[in-house]
Amino acid sequence: MNNRRSIVYIVDDDISVCRAVSLLLKSHGFKVQTFTRAAEFLAFKQLRLPSCLILDIRLPGINGFALQDLLTSRRLTIPVIFITGHGNIPMSVKGMKAGAIDFLSKPVTEKKLLGAVTQAILKNKIQIKEQSAISKIKRRIKTLSPRELEVFRLVAKGMLSKQIARKLGTALQTIKVHRGRVMQKMQAKTVTELIHFAQKCGIVSSQR
Repeated sequence: MNNRRSIVYIVDDDISVCRAVSLLLKSHGFKVQTFTRAAEFLAFKQLRLPSCLILDIRLPGINGFALQDLLTSRRLTIPVIFITGHGNIPMSVKGMKAGAIDFLSKPVTEKKLLGAVTQAILKNKIQIKEQSAISKIKRRIKTLSPRELEVFRLVAKGMLSKQIARKLGTALQTIKVHRGRVMQKMQAKTVTELIHFAQKCGIVSSQR
């Protein structure tokens, strides 16, 4: 993995921890940005690179768990690694349930920290790829006319052309034309692929 094409954010009010972790990660090729408060991190414009967040729990102002909740509410999919000198099992369970990659106790070993960071960066790369694919599908959806979008939704729900024609009170041939245009504009080779696109962007539920 090319670490220079990824960045690790550190939020910890202990400057010595920030410095030590930063030096370790930079020695392995990672870009690093440190903050002593959650508010500083929230105000920072994140770089468009695969990333992860090493986060202390006890912070002045917004604590680590509150920051994790804020990131989730803002739909910022950055993997979180908690590190703390005051951890316990209930706290670790809370963090992991909220989607944290790992929960490490200070002092953390280099091996454990580097392993968690590597895992988090890989996860974020997958997330970025997935988000890019969804954005591409949504751009294609915007090219559909209102009637084509309606047909797309019904096809994605598993309805046949004759069923759609009956439901919309339209001639079967007209529905077939709309369906063909939908397939073309969505760049779907099969109906199964079209349904997959609809599920990915939330047009229909993945559990029908």
